[in-house]
Amino acid sequence: MRDMAKAVKTTQDESYGADSLTVLEGLDAVRKRPGMYIGTTDSQGLMHCLWEIIDNSVDEALAGACNDITVILHADNSIEVQDNGRGIPVDVEPKTGLTGVEVVLTKLHAGAKFGNASYNAVGGLHGVGSSVVNALSSRLDVEVDRGGKTYRMEFHQGHPGTYEDSDPEQPSPTAPFKRTRKGRPTQLRVVGTAPKSHTGTRIRYWADPEIFNETAQFSYEQLIDRVRQTSFLVPGLKITVIDEHIEQTGDPDQDQFLEVDHQAAAEQNTFGNELDAVSALIAPEQAAETGELADGAEGNELAELGGEAEANPQAAASEALSLSASSADVQSKSHKRVEEFLHTGGVVDFVDYLSSGEPVSDIWHISGEETYEEETQKVGPDGELHAQKVARVCGVDIALRWVNDYDSVVRSFVNVVATPGGGMHVDGFMNAMTRQVRKVVEANARRLKVNLKDPHSKIERDDVLAGLVAVITVRIAEPQFQGQTKDVLGTAQVKPIVTKMTDDQFGQMITGSKRGFKEQAGRVMEKIVGEMHARVQARKTKEVTRRKNALESASMPAKLSDCMPGNDDVAELFIVEGDSALGTAKAARNSAFQALLPIRGKILNVQKASISQILGNKECASIIQVVGAGSGANFDISQSRYNKVVMMTDADVDGAHIRILLLTLFYRYMRPLIEEGHVYAAVPPLHRISLTGKRKGEYIYTYSDDELEGKLADLGKQGITFNEDIQRYKGLGEMDADQLADTTMDPRTRMLRRIRMEDAEEAARVFPLLMGDDVPPRKQFIVENADDFDRSKIDT
Repeated sequence: MRDMAKAVKTTQDESYGADSLTVLEGLDAVRKRPGMYIGTTDSQGLMHCLWEIIDNSVDEALAGACNDITVILHADNSIEVQDNGRGIPVDVEPKTGLTGVEVVLTKLHAGAKFGNASYNAVGGLHGVGSSVVNALSSRLDVEVDRGGKTYRMEFHQGHPGTYEDSDPEQPSPTAPFKRTRKGRPTQLRVVGTAPKSHTGTRIRYWADPEIFNETAQFSYEQLIDRVRQTSFLVPGLKITVIDEHIEQTGDPDQDQFLEVDHQAAAEQNTFGNELDAVSALIAPEQAAETGELADGAEGNELAELGGEAEANPQAAASEALSLSASSADVQSKSHKRVEEFLHTGGVVDFVDYLSSGEPVSDIWHISGEETYEEETQKVGPDGELHAQKVARVCGVDIALRWVNDYDSVVRSFVNVVATPGGGMHVDGFMNAMTRQVRKVVEANARRLKVNLKDPHSKIERDDVLAGLVAVITVRIAEPQFQGQTKDVLGTAQVKPIVTKMTDDQFGQMITGSKRGFKEQAGRVMEKIVGEMHARVQARKTKEVTRRKNALESASMPAKLSDCMPGNDDVAELFIVEGDSALGTAKAARNSAFQALLPIRGKILNVQKASISQILGNKECASIIQVVGAGSGANFDISQSRYNKVVMMTDADVDGAHIRILLLTLFYRYMRPLIEEGHVYAAVPPLHRISLTGKRKGEYIYTYSDDELEGKLADLGKQGITFNEDIQRYKGLGEMDADQLADTTMDPRTRMLRRIRMEDAEEAARVFPLLMGDDVPPRKQFIVENADDFDRSKIDT
């Protein structure tokens, strides 16, 4: 055996020579290892290819050479990106002897973004984007308008050549393809003319099914999100998305969706009016097996768009220069899904778009430029790379505000490229902001009621982040990212610049020394300190209320009538209105798994209250303590002591108001309970009909006046007699234990409404609208929706 193994090894050594090595030339390496360039070959990689092409057009906009980009999703699953930038160079690059178009689309690490003065701050900077997309496409067509001519080239899997389409209007990757022979110059064909004043590039590609796996799916929603954020980050850039998968209707007034701000609309001669239809958050839905009703939210968002604004001559001239003839032909078609995005307010508008809930502050803006030195490799006159120290400019643009919520929304970008992993710019901003807040707390500890001697009473970053909405952007030349996917910014020199700028400008805002910021800074500091107190209190509450054994029930509020331990998977907590109903509920419940917690009247409206007020309110504190899973950002639903939380209030207007106040508490501070369907509303009856005659001793319960009227009519038709003295329950306390159990508490016979949250964004908008401090919007909402009032939606 040893001799055999030795012989095999000798044979392998002799067969391993230079002829065993494989050299992949050009774009073949990309097709062999696509994951090195686009991350994956699933949906993420498919979308990444589109981002590369769009980013190249956006880079033209950042250079001030483009203000109009169109993305077309063709019916044959190809994608086309058009822009009115300078157009890819069509002259011959002297080193390679190829036209600029072929260099850009076939050579890795080739382009004008390696220290060239043509670009300062760009998103695509590695010089591989377009060529990689070309390599991973079964077909790619490019057209360039320059110098009054339209040039065209075609590629198959990255190789130049010519397609022989049977119908030039319907190009196909399966059409016969004649590949340009190796070593021969590729001809950049002139296929038409264009106005001399117009330049631009159009790239259309078909993703190669040989590369992308079967799970790869294009996401229209991701495209729209990316386009929208780009329109915010590049003010004045109009981006149009046309989806040709939707059948044409020929009615552009009804088929186009327009998202613009009013100022930009006036500049571009495009004026859009939007009308949102607000739907109810909670609607009943019957559960078939348990007989329990589900209270939910279903909303329809309608947009009616129209109207035109008079364009000034300057805007009209700009618009005329921004459209090519082919682009105009595309725009003349009307589709059901055409969306345009144009914003002029930059990151300030972006923060306003991302904000939901009641604002605590206005939108604060931090901006400026600083220079720094960086050692980099630059291409010298001889074409060789040399290490040189170069001066860079770092532009910082940050917008932020706080809203009355505990969730944070922080978006970061470098040259319009999203950096979800953060990086140096985010670290510099966060560190400076937290440091400035701590200084203010230390200087105003007595007014803010902070005990500086308590080691737990220290502002943490999470306290500052609660309710923060921020967009952090920097623009620098040749940023250093971690990998081609650009998730994290690694340019170290950016951090001290952002830190210093945030220290100076945010420091003036949060201390109130900047004019007009004193009142806002006070509200922000109260919120941050309140979050700190809530975090400390939540930690203490979690330690107290976690029930690991029956002995912990002794630490619960005295008014809690708890159920037996060991039934957490089916345990139910009934929050009961009033002490009178509590007595009846105690006799009606099944103490094995049903617990009772009485509340006295209407609890605090937490939408209007501060954190300190909430913690000081006995009713709110008791509910949070009894549920046992913490509150706010520290809420852990896995620690909840009950599977169901049931609001059991009287079937009247006051009872409905109490339920809304309780729902506001759950939504603001125990939201996962609603999101995962653990919150219910009991459905007690309004009337009891006592039957007489042969059916004496039987009772029928009804839950509304309309139902009562209908039921009495049905009994009359059937000849069933009943006591004319119909009992009308004024509250839960009027029922005896058997009646309350049969109608409201016994799972075998009761009805429950499950509270659901179908649309989180709509809920985030409606709760502050209906329960917040701002009265005029609430009045307007009531007036606008009065005609849609439906008594069947009211569960009283």
